[in-house]
Amino acid sequence: MWGGRFSEGPSDLLRALNDSFAFDRELFAEDVEGSIAWAEEISRAGVLTGDEVTSLVNALRAITLEESEAEDVHSYVESSLRAIVGPLAGKLHTGRSRNDQVATDLKLWLKKACDDAIALAKALARSLAQKALEHASTPMPGYTHLKQAEPVTFGHWCLAYVEMLKRDLARIEDAKNRGDECPLGSAALAGTPLPIDRERLAKSLGFARATKNSLDAVSDRDFAAEYLFATSLLLTHLSRLAEDLIFFTSDEAGYAELPDALATGSSRMPQKKNPDVLELTRGYAARSIGELTGFLALLKGLPLAYNKDLQLDKEPLFRTRTLLAVLLPALTALVAGLKIDVERTRSAASSELLLATHEADKLAATGIPFREAHEIVSRRVVESSSRQDLEDSKARRLVDSLNTKNVLGGTSPARVEAAARAALETL
Repeated sequence: MWGGRFSEGPSDLLRALNDSFAFDRELFAEDVEGSIAWAEEISRAGVLTGDEVTSLVNALRAITLEESEAEDVHSYVESSLRAIVGPLAGKLHTGRSRNDQVATDLKLWLKKACDDAIALAKALARSLAQKALEHASTPMPGYTHLKQAEPVTFGHWCLAYVEMLKRDLARIEDAKNRGDECPLGSAALAGTPLPIDRERLAKSLGFARATKNSLDAVSDRDFAAEYLFATSLLLTHLSRLAEDLIFFTSDEAGYAELPDALATGSSRMPQKKNPDVLELTRGYAARSIGELTGFLALLKGLPLAYNKDLQLDKEPLFRTRTLLAVLLPALTALVAGLKIDVERTRSAASSELLLATHEADKLAATGIPFREAHEIVSRRVVESSSRQDLEDSKARRLVDSLNTKNVLGGTSPARVEAAARAALETL
């Protein structure tokens, strides 16, 4: 593709370092899609005849992805095209550069990756919202500093993660909208010399608009960075979910049991039921943060316009999309199959310590300043730590404690049920 300037071909050492077909073959479908749109647009500009564009488009649609020694996916498509239509293939690159070609391919790919992530994250959010509806009235301990704090319902806990996922969905959607610009027609850096309509070209590829500056267009990877940020934050939320569930399903807490199909055993200890899916979620979240950090470091020192460093932008993106396609469905199924031990969570939520704040609130409601009520209940907690309250008394106070949290966003069963139904409707 660039041999005319050189007296000899690239060495094996250069090719081992430089060639990218092994991973950028992931962009094959997008490269063909962009090439078809480019052929049709330059035909309108008079570069190709009607018969030529028909031949090129038909040939492009006939190419299949196979193993190759090609430098990259773009040279693979062009050489495959040449094998079908001969020298006519060389006309396709008129007015186009691999710089705007790969930027276009990547944005087309990222739009699809965002759609995938949105669909998968929505499915998990729906699973959590459904579980919240089923357990809107199931009491459990709420924690701060990993110490038991106040009673909440398991449904309320589920909805906390629904809120995180809703923000994740909005971030991915925003990133997609911002990145919905077509770089094709920017050429290497200065813009194509052909009299094409770039807005029409953008619309033909499904973009909302064309990019406004050719220097920026061929070197911009903001969309990729935003995708990695939004998905790394999504994975951070999933890691928090995983950590909670690891604790909830531990022998010590015993609030829930993992579905058999999404847990593993031990080759040594017959009794073990391990939360490997959840532990891997934490691990992959750690990797995603590293991918994002490395990507930003890659971009930070690049002068305008295109630089070969940007060849390294793709593998983190490909890994992330592949991961989400496996991890999110697994977590969705795990949440759906989670078995809650209602008696265990209710018993744990009925302890004197968890009901202390409720008792202080009741005293404050009689006119006693809350700081005094806090002191009174603190002393009672110390004095009563060695005696047992009647179970029916604790049960009544637990229900009362939950029901009094009937504010918007609160943990009262009525609020949780309404919020779960609203979430299911909007999702």
